[in-house]
Amino acid sequence: MNIERRDFLSTLTLAGAATLFSGNSLLASTGPKKEKLGIALVGLGYYSTDLLAPALQLTEKCYLAGIVTGTPAKAESWKTKYNIPDKNIYNYQNFDQIANNPDIDVVYVVLPPSMHREFVVRAAKAGKHVFCEKPMAPSVADCEAMIQACKSNKVKLAIGYRCQHDPNIQAIIRLAKDPKFGKVKMITSAAGYFDARTNHWKQNKALGGGAMGDMGVYALQGARLATGEEPVSVFAQASTTRPEIYKEVEETMMFMLDFPGGARASCQTSFGINMNYLQVNYEKGWAKLEPQSGYSGNKGSMSDGTIINFPIKNQQARQLDDDCTALMANTDLIAPGEEGLKDIRVVEAIYKSVATGKVIKI
Repeated sequence: MNIERRDFLSTLTLAGAATLFSGNSLLASTGPKKEKLGIALVGLGYYSTDLLAPALQLTEKCYLAGIVTGTPAKAESWKTKYNIPDKNIYNYQNFDQIANNPDIDVVYVVLPPSMHREFVVRAAKAGKHVFCEKPMAPSVADCEAMIQACKSNKVKLAIGYRCQHDPNIQAIIRLAKDPKFGKVKMITSAAGYFDARTNHWKQNKALGGGAMGDMGVYALQGARLATGEEPVSVFAQASTTRPEIYKEVEETMMFMLDFPGGARASCQTSFGINMNYLQVNYEKGWAKLEPQSGYSGNKGSMSDGTIINFPIKNQQARQLDDDCTALMANTDLIAPGEEGLKDIRVVEAIYKSVATGKVIKI
């Protein structure tokens, strides 16, 4: 049977093989449906190690099925800790063989942003659904290529915007369409922390570093989600207080956004300032969150005395379960690739504003 199958595969085109044996086809098969989807983490840095892997021990719709790493010592450690079989452990060179592994339904790319496009495209060609950490990619062109690769290979792409799965953020999103306080008029949104590291990818331009892409998308999303609109123009200024560390990228970014409904947002992000809040002022009231992007959940209040403090056990587990539920039911994802593209389109305009010193239309 194995010989016959191998001979048969050799007669197919690569595209045909990917379609026939893709993770998407497996999910859509007429056989028994999986109760949990298998996820492979690509890149075993801090976020995978300290947050995603522990969250995958709490999830109901998915589990940690495999890993992709270039460090043999990490592979051995994870294998022992999480009981991962050898056949589900890959490196960056043999990663494409994941196409033949039915244990793995989803590939979660947790690498520096400059590597997102390559591995999202490779995962899509392998027929696996893809989750990708934020920022989606360094450029609009990269984002568009990632979206197209997933569409062409009939797999879905979700961006790891954990906060959009948080019921506290969702409460703010609902207010954009709620007549309770009237139209949104002004937003103040900030996300940043003091990073003491001096040699990390976040300080490296070639790897997609800079405060704007990393923490800045939280501040940007705070404004976008609060209005329910896409900004039409931006003016931005970049700065640094530690030029010996931030030689290639900005340490701090401040940007003003204008929205079609008349709202204006003042946003800040930084690797040198600890800040995490969102305030939305409406015609007849206000709502605020502080923090607005904390790992343990966000909390706040409204001008009518309403407290915003919905319980959430684990943001990453909620995100993973939500996305896997959507995959299994073939329903819309909360934060698909197009959502990441919207952010990077604004991020590109922000950098153009910094370079020119002008207001940039988006």
